Amino acid sequence: MVTLVVATTTDPASINPAKALLAMPGWHPGPSFQEEENIKSFTNEGVRLLQHDNFIVKEDNLDLRWEQLTGESVHEIIFLSKHTAVSNRPALTVHPIGVPHLKEGDVPPQGGKPGWAAPPNPRIGPWLRLLKNIALSHNLVPEFEITLEGTHHGPLTNKPTMFIEIGSTEEYWKRQDAAQVIALLIWEGLGLGGGAAVGNWSGENDKNKVLLGIGGGHYAPRHMDIVLKDGVWVGHLLSGYSLPMEDPNLSKVETNSKEIGGTWKESIKASVEATKLAFPGGEILAHLDHKSFKSWQKNAITGFLGEQNIKIGKPNDFY
Repeated sequence: MVTLVVATTTDPASINPAKALLAMPGWHPGPSFQEEENIKSFTNEGVRLLQHDNFIVKEDNLDLRWEQLTGESVHEIIFLSKHTAVSNRPALTVHPIGVPHLKEGDVPPQGGKPGWAAPPNPRIGPWLRLLKNIALSHNLVPEFEITLEGTHHGPLTNKPTMFIEIGSTEEYWKRQDAAQVIALLIWEGLGLGGGAAVGNWSGENDKNKVLLGIGGGHYAPRHMDIVLKDGVWVGHLLSGYSLPMEDPNLSKVETNSKEIGGTWKESIKASVEATKLAFPGGEILAHLDHKSFKSWQKNAITGFLGEQNIKIGKPNDFY
């Protein structure tokens, strides 16, 4: 079982951390994709770093293509990318991927396919905390915000996946100190320096509760408050825009979860199923950003989560 780390030469926030990682000891040239000369690979113990020259969200099924090329089973994927934001604030972000709220026929603006969510990489929570520590030690904080993002975009894969991003403008995408911090995160997080890897999931762990974030803004501030505590695991994070709900006051139907239109139920169901795949033996607890919902939304979501056998967790339930 190998880990794929994926970077694109078209993005400085992707290729610069990859170059910084490759400058560390132990790397060797790996197999080449004979029919895809734009993809290069490098190996280091159980890690395979792939470099291509396409948009990072467009190279679908890299795990299957690697398995066909090498016969090696892929355990997880880590994508390196730039981050954009209206605020232009410098940031280092981590997030799961998917567009579970889109319906059949919709065209995903940034890869993936409607209704799909990749299993969230179990390392997301532990690596967010490790990232913050490394960034602090390299004096990137408070200039850079260290944050989660909600589940969004592609590319397609069915392996546990996470994106690690540098934002939010070209000035910061090219920052070598930020690239070095991301490289160190991968180096230490995967145990390439000889230490123990960070964020390996075991369902037999005493701390086996997994946060499924429901509601709130894209940067999940209320979920972040919990995830920054040691020992918290992170599943999918569904921001408000990933929970389209039709206001029953406008449609004049009863406020029953079975009656409220929109793709919110499909989005929750796909995210629950993907999170369960990523955390076998774990207990999935939903954490609601209560302030982001109206009462009819909260009631409908709570009821539907109950139908999925997902309990609502309070902050102390995750520690």
